[in-house]
Amino acid sequence: MSTSGHTSSNLDNVRKRLNVVTQETRFSLIQDILGHPSQLPTLKELDYVNPSKSQTTIRQHLQQLVDVGIVEEVFLADEQRQNDLPYKFYGLSDEGRAFLGEHGLLRAEETLQTVYARVEKSDTIERYQAAPRPER
Repeated sequence: MSTSGHTSSNLDNVRKRLNVVTQETRFSLIQDILGHPSQLPTLKELDYVNPSKSQTTIRQHLQQLVDVGIVEEVFLADEQRQNDLPYKFYGLSDEGRAFLGEHGLLRAEETLQTVYARVEKSDTIERYQAAPRPER
């Protein structure tokens, strides 16, 4: 009896996660993370490549991805931080990468990176993209 309850709970968790990651804006953010050269973009970079969404909307969707364990917030160590450069980044968690892979949602990483590289970026975004990133 407890085994089937456990399985049901797992299925509910999978369903919930799939519902979160397949929503259009959140799936687009996952693709943007995968397309980023370091796969650790900042909120400002994600905002730049999603001009039709407000930064608040992007932040809310990122938080939902963090809440279900697909995305994690990654911080640069205090001693590596520099003035006017970002220190908070968003990347797929190991668990999130495994989950997306299991469900066929990790296809086309190279293509996404090629597309991201072709996006014309402002000087600020170029600087943010070149900023130091934490080791993972």
